[in-house]
Amino acid sequence: MPFSKSFPKTIDGSNYTKWEEVFLAEHEEKDAEKTARTENVVLLKECIKDAQSLMKDVGLKDYQTDMIHIAIALFEKRASHIVYHKEKIAKEKFDKKS
Repeated sequence: MPFSKSFPKTIDGSNYTKWEEVFLAEHEEKDAEKTARTENVVLLKECIKDAQSLMKDVGLKDYQTDMIHIAIALFEKRASHIVYHKEKIAKEKFDKKS
């Protein structure tokens, strides 16, 4: 099922808002996923380094499982990139049409 996003569009001369749905082409979705995947690898590495630094700063023991749990928590907080990129592309397509 292709990715889609709805955007509000005001109809000329009225207060009525029409919602217009924008669909991404398969190649646009794949590009967004590839970009997000690449960024997420970099982001996870940064999260692991940040987790190691936090553990050291707080004086926690250097257990890998704890460090990975902290890194995953940071990663989940930061890593909603696939949807972000797809929504950004959909918004650009909507803006071009308007």
